[in-house]
Amino acid sequence: MATNLSAFVDGKDQPLRVAESPIPKPGPDDIIIRNRAIAVNTIDPAQRAGFQIKQYPAVVGMDLAGDVYEVGTNVSRFKQNDRVIVHARQFMTGLPEDGAFSLFCRIPAANAALLPQEIGYTQGIVLPLAIDTAAGGFYQPDYMGLDFPSLSARPDSRREVVVVYGSSMSDLCRECGAADVFDYKSASIVKDIAMAVGRDHFVGLYNAIGTPESFDVVTPMMAKLGGGFLANTKPPEKLPDFIKARFVFAVNKFGWPVWKNWMGRAPTNGKRKCLPSAKVLGLELESLEQAFKIRDGNVSGEKIVVKL
Repeated sequence: MATNLSAFVDGKDQPLRVAESPIPKPGPDDIIIRNRAIAVNTIDPAQRAGFQIKQYPAVVGMDLAGDVYEVGTNVSRFKQNDRVIVHARQFMTGLPEDGAFSLFCRIPAANAALLPQEIGYTQGIVLPLAIDTAAGGFYQPDYMGLDFPSLSARPDSRREVVVVYGSSMSDLCRECGAADVFDYKSASIVKDIAMAVGRDHFVGLYNAIGTPESFDVVTPMMAKLGGGFLANTKPPEKLPDFIKARFVFAVNKFGWPVWKNWMGRAPTNGKRKCLPSAKVLGLELESLEQAFKIRDGNVSGEKIVVKL
């Protein structure tokens, strides 16, 4: 008989406590996942420190890859033993059974996609939170309002993405599909971006770092581009009037069409890329403590992953 284990947060800044817990039961639109890999994101140590925790003990974690263990009565896209990648929803519900840092957890089926056989769990695990974070800033009507991605879109009809990053990550950014990559440390970064993008073609800026320090580059860049919309991964502070900024809350229903219509149908002939690469740190929930310490350090261009 299967047994569940969870990494509990018992209080603010408390060490994780691994203990047995009940295997969740699915709601009509849910699936239960036997987790095979989990990833640690910036938000996870922040939640252990008390951010957006609704009750204790809590189970946090958002990224997971694993096998479908049970499906709800309304679920038709998945069946038992399907390999999937999933974005967990505990950030919204606050319920421990909805957190990724367990052997078994409960997920809305709409927040999952099949994982092709040629992609391993520790490869696919790098995608879930990134999918919804991107969708939240790019596609929501009151954000950038771009069209959802389409498999039938002509190459000349797609938007171009220009990435501002550290110079050491330029090859990774281009592999991810960036049209141009610029070093944020460059003295001419504002002028270079303005020349590459131009005001007529500027849709918006996505500040994936989101920290106050990042606005040393973001604010003059937005001014040079004539102002406009800014998607920010942290609640923005007061900004000049020429910047319309919104915090990207990447856990809502708006990303569901991306999971179903894009991730569920994307090519499986080697064109689907799982980037950045995973740095696997352990083989059990107890390895999360080490993963948290590393994630709190200087991590760039890789995802911290624990296999289960």
